Amino acid sequence: MGSRLVPEWVRVSWAESAAGARPTGEVLRLDLLLYAVCTAYAVALALTDKHYGFRVWAAFAAVAYGAAFAHSVWLRLSVRRGARRDTGERGGRLRSRWVGVGLVGAVGMVAPLGVLLAERLSGGDWSPDPNRWAAQPEVWVIERSADLLTSTGTPYVDVTALGRAPVVDDFTPYGPVMPVFGLPRAWFGGTPVGDLLTDARVLFALTAVLCAWGAWRLLGRPRVPVRAAQLAAVFPLTALTWATAGPDLAMTGLLVLGCSLAAVDRPLWAGLVLALATSAKLTVLPAAVVVGVLVCARLGAGGLARYSAVFVGTCGLVNVPVLLVDPRAFTEHVLKFPAGLGAVTSPAASPLPGHLIAATGQAGKIVAFVLLGLAAAAVLWWLLRRPPVDGADAMLRIAVGLGAFTLLTPATRFGYLVYPVVLLGAMLCVPRGSTRGTSAPGEAARRPIPPTSS
Repeated sequence: MGSRLVPEWVRVSWAESAAGARPTGEVLRLDLLLYAVCTAYAVALALTDKHYGFRVWAAFAAVAYGAAFAHSVWLRLSVRRGARRDTGERGGRLRSRWVGVGLVGAVGMVAPLGVLLAERLSGGDWSPDPNRWAAQPEVWVIERSADLLTSTGTPYVDVTALGRAPVVDDFTPYGPVMPVFGLPRAWFGGTPVGDLLTDARVLFALTAVLCAWGAWRLLGRPRVPVRAAQLAAVFPLTALTWATAGPDLAMTGLLVLGCSLAAVDRPLWAGLVLALATSAKLTVLPAAVVVGVLVCARLGAGGLARYSAVFVGTCGLVNVPVLLVDPRAFTEHVLKFPAGLGAVTSPAASPLPGHLIAATGQAGKIVAFVLLGLAAAAVLWWLLRRPPVDGADAMLRIAVGLGAFTLLTPATRFGYLVYPVVLLGAMLCVPRGSTRGTSAPGEAARRPIPPTSS
């Protein structure tokens, strides 16, 4: 953020005020912009979106972001009036920027999730009409995959034995770990209370929260900047996913935890976490490569070997048994369908650059894939030229890589941008140049990292 191309008020706004001090005008200026944009987005979504769940979330979110904006305006006016510090005085806590974050968390995340969990009990799953969906299709698909796993040994539908042409909802484009999130419903569902408490979104949310908490403890309980919470927790991409779907939040939580484990020199645990994440959603595989490079930079070839052995071994242990039950179904669901080579084309088609370029025709598809390849090569060169040596470095590389993939791949969803946004927010919490852990003397991780301007 030290570039001269970045306006000074934006650069300064990333800095946090000292504990107990009133936030500065520069910090609040970006808060106002952030909450204003989020409010406008929520209002537009509430008025125009065809998905019932999205509209419900947006109605709550518009109120939440609007309240956070109003609170930021009040703080800004207080700064302009030159009010003194209010630590210990009545209303002092209300002058914290965390009030806005709390408003969005309570009103824009927890409340709509509760409403949609209850609304789902009235039906709407598997309907072709998105106006009836109280949960996005990935929720029901993952819960179905858990039922199939417990009854057949594979979470995948044999689309060649349906007796009809397959449709999109027949496919489960996830690895064998993802059905774990649907097991509570498979085991304890069937009643209104059981279905309410075992909705897969509840387990997705708990996983994300627990992973974030675990990473925070591993890194020495660093102070969490408000800006980090705004990006990682209450930004619309996160809040909407929290209420209506959830698997990408769980995966992002696992990535943050895996980076943190590697940053404190626990390569075996890092390999296990990244293997589970990759075996749930194959698109996060590049993150495993980044974490491997981080482990190598800190612990050398021996650390990388241990990390790789656990990663490969766990992936094999999780995937091979399911693959052997029905190799054709595994290949169709996990590999072909996400790649656009399955019996049904993936509906992922958000108006991002890669999709727009590919939509121009065959030449456009070639150009999109060339751009994607160039982006991958550039990220790989950056990764090997300047290997990450701490958790913040690794999260930045993963955010850039997954962000480029989301923007440039022809079959993509706007919601996948939650990965880079959450990782960038988490990166702000990681102590730069942290050397906690048990690394060998003289490793690259011990090199001090020059402070960046903030």
